[in-house]
Amino acid sequence: MPNIPFCDYKKLYLDYREDYLKIFDEVASSGGFIMQKALSDFEEELANFIGCKYSIGVANCTDGLEISWQSLGLRSGDEVICSSHTFIATASSIVMAGGVPVPVDIGDDNLIDPNAVADAVNPRTVGIMPTQLNGRTCDMEKIMEIANNNKLFVVEDAAQALGSKFKGRHSGTFGDVGAISFYPAKVMGCFGDGGAVITNNENIFNKAYQLHEQGRDPNGDLKSWGRNSRLDNIQAAILSFQLKKYINVIERRREIASYYNERLYELEELKLPPPPSVNGNHFDIFQNYEFMAEKRDELKQYLLEKGIGTLIQWNGKAIHQWEPLGFNLKLPKVEEFFKKAIMIPIWPYLSADDIKYIADSIYSFYRK
Repeated sequence: MPNIPFCDYKKLYLDYREDYLKIFDEVASSGGFIMQKALSDFEEELANFIGCKYSIGVANCTDGLEISWQSLGLRSGDEVICSSHTFIATASSIVMAGGVPVPVDIGDDNLIDPNAVADAVNPRTVGIMPTQLNGRTCDMEKIMEIANNNKLFVVEDAAQALGSKFKGRHSGTFGDVGAISFYPAKVMGCFGDGGAVITNNENIFNKAYQLHEQGRDPNGDLKSWGRNSRLDNIQAAILSFQLKKYINVIERRREIASYYNERLYELEELKLPPPPSVNGNHFDIFQNYEFMAEKRDELKQYLLEKGIGTLIQWNGKAIHQWEPLGFNLKLPKVEEFFKKAIMIPIWPYLSADDIKYIADSIYSFYRK
């Protein structure tokens, strides 16, 4: 029986072991561990890939999100609308920057519902924080229309969406500022924590730069209070190497997603993600392949017995469902989603036999 983990992190390293060892040796031998050429090169490469003016390597995406809000001058009591279908870091970044997160429901695509966003706007609202989830970008045309009509900031949580596009434009570049994650589980992940802040606004860039570097500007002059949140040079060099291969990684994930959709589409017990589109509004990178399944828990156990790893994201709860956070909300669509949501392997080193085995196993569960 095959053994197919949800993600084989070891293989992600071992396939390019010699390259990574060379990168480590080059950076270590140079003595440039912090704020040196490997980092500035990667920041430039990342900005060029995304098509934005500025990128700043930070210690992790959570810091990046918090720094983004601080750069915009978020004040105590300011409300920010976000999706309840997201990682806790989305909401916590608002709280840690002094604001109040207002979770709203999802739409049919399982991303933040623009209609729910519009309904949640009130005099205390200062911003919207869409999460570009599972490698799919929200309908940013509608989000930006709401933001512009109400003069609201937009911070994009693009942690899972590097390379994802909406109408040809990269995730993270629609709003005032965005943040990306390089956590190892991401489509492009380093060997630890890492993240980036991206923006086209020079003023926001200057403020974010100071915040991530102890309040200092690029010349080392102290301008404000700040923190230490820097992407180290070894991780930056590793990410530069991965960025060169990134398009191929994305295409492989899209191929796998296409196969899953084609094999499983006739199962009415499943609600699959949209298939990869060539000419549509969305270009999805499939950070995850997440879908809704009837008898979800039984399916998960069945796949485990078949040697297939799965994941129920974030312990199977939306943000507003965690009682310690103090939300008193009913959001029916996201609550229904988390009763049925499950993710299956989609990492790029899966073989054709692995992919077929996974899809056939799911099919056989419902058509025994």
